[in-house]
This record gives sequence, C-alpha cells and structure tokens, in this order.
Amino acid sequence: MLITRPYEKLKDNSIFIDVRSPGEHSSERIIDSINIPLFNDEERSLIGTAYKQQSVTEARRLGVEIVSKKLPNFFGKINELIDSEDKQLAAYCARGGYRSTFFASAFSSVGMNIIKVDGGYKKYRKYIYENLPKLNDKMKYIVIHGNTGVGKTEILNELKKEGEYILDFEKAANHRGSLLGGIGLGEPSSQKNFESKIFNYMDKAKDDYIFVEAESRRVGSAMIPKYIHDKMKSGIHIYVDASTEKRIEILRNDYIQNKFWKEESIKNIDRLKKYISKERIKELKNKVENNDFDYVAKELMINYYDSMYQNKSKEYDYDLELKNDNSYKTAIEIINWKKENILGK
Repeated sequence: MLITRPYEKLKDNSIFIDVRSPGEHSSERIIDSINIPLFNDEERSLIGTAYKQQSVTEARRLGVEIVSKKLPNFFGKINELIDSEDKQLAAYCARGGYRSTFFASAFSSVGMNIIKVDGGYKKYRKYIYENLPKLNDKMKYIVIHGNTGVGKTEILNELKKEGEYILDFEKAANHRGSLLGGIGLGEPSSQKNFESKIFNYMDKAKDDYIFVEAESRRVGSAMIPKYIHDKMKSGIHIYVDASTEKRIEILRNDYIQNKFWKEESIKNIDRLKKYISKERIKELKNKVENNDFDYVAKELMINYYDSMYQNKSKEYDYDLELKNDNSYKTAIEIINWKKENILGK
C-alpha cells in the first residue's frame, strides 16, 4: 500500500527524489533533492501536446510507453540510494499527482522503502512560505559588516567550523552579492530556491543566535525577504576591516580559481560603464587579459566598492570592531566576545 507523508514529517531523515523534469527541478525544488525524472523536458512537452490535442488516454498511453523503458534504470538508482543511505526515500512531483504516485507505488510494490510526499512541491512551497517568517521571529542576528574583500565569508565559514550557526545568503543565492559577484559560480538561485535554502539554514540552527553577513536586499538575482532584512537591522552588529594586501589576497582566492575567470571578469567589467569611465574600463579589461588580477582588485576596491559602501557603513553603531589578519583567529575572537558580552549578560 502506498504511504504518503507531509514534508514536515520527513524533512529530518529523508532523501527526497524529484520525479519531475530536469527543467522543473532546476528552477524550483526541495533543496538537496535528487532528480530522477520520469520524463525529460522534451518528453514532458510531447505528453502535454498529446493531452491538449488528442486525449487524456493518449497522453497516459504515451507516458506509460516512455516510462516502461526506463524502469530498470530507475530500479538501479533507487537500489544505490538504499544501499548508501540509511534514510527514508520520499518521491515528489508538482502536486503529489500521477508522477510521484506512479513512481512510489511501482517501487514500494516490489519491496523498496519509498513513500510519497503529500501534495508534492506545491505543498512544500506553501510550508516554506508559512514557516520561514515564524523561524525568522525566533532568530537573533549577529551581523558582520565590512568592505568587499575583508573576509566576511571566510569568517562565517570559520564560525561554522567552530560550531556556531550561520546563514550564508551568498551561498544560498549562488552569488557573492556584488556587481561582479557571479564570476565562476554558474547560474544564480531562483527566488524560491533561495528562500528554501534560507529556511534550511534557520531550521538547522539549535541556537537563537545566528551569524550573517551584511547584505543589501538583492543578492544576485534573488531578494532577501523584507521581514528578514528588517530584523537584521535590529540585530547585533560587528564591523570587520583588513589591510589592502589582505583584501586582495582574499579576492584572488575567491575569484581566480575558476578557469573562466578572465572571460567572465571582462563581461562583468562592462557592466560598470555607468560608474567608471570608458578609459578605465578599457584599462581594467587589458589588465585582466594580462593576468594582473591584483591591480584590477585594488582599483575596483578603492574607486568603486569602498566609496559605494562608505555611506552604508555609517548606518550603525557597531557593538564590536575588528581587524582581520587571519579569519580563524578573528572568528575565535568573535566567539569569545559573544560568550562574554551576549551570553554572559
């Protein structure tokens, strides 16, 4: 018998299998779910056409014909998951309809431990929409500020290694937040995926205090929900600075690991035309071509990023100000300060 459970009963100990098409999975999904599509994008389109132009019966017949050839491959993939993970397998589609019902029924009927997610992605999305504000109400944000390249993300990662809870907006958005912040990262997250990732960060936090990096509301193509951004403003604020040399080193490590960094940098530098003269744009692109990343980083920091950030940095009275020479040591200093000045009160 097919077993159906809501997402909230499954989220802590399940592997989610998205049986929708790759295109659907890419744009919005249960985060960390595995895509085992019943139909690829082209097949899904063919079935949709049959449904509209012929009949429901013909669309179903075509679907069965396509899927029947894939069943041995699906069986192998599910077996691999069962062998490698001691978790419940849970299949979902758009609304908990034909696709996930067929998938879960077919393989549970031959003894595989797989159930269906009630209501599919649509009900999951409703759950995130309703519960993200409730999680936000519980959070006490410790916000790390500082100019581009001072190591805010490095510090967040070190805090996480030391057992602190973090919310990494840039990782959730797959974008570093600045105008050139998408270099080497691929496609940015959709708004729905971004919010789902934020939910996961908060849901895993066992402490009310959570560290975040100061961001404008827009991070890449995604927007931080206003209720989260507003609450961050009333949080605890830490300002981090670093030497120019240290900042260049951090930016170098962030940006030039990707083999396409030159191509993507040149394309993104063109987006600065309304902020920087044509002559400066040409010079910066030539420097990129000649592998002079340090020059480009320094010029953009001093003449673009720092001046843009200057007004924002004056908005707060900082609870703590630090110079970052080593991100691990800075993280430890922040943790000790938190123990003495926040938890110790």
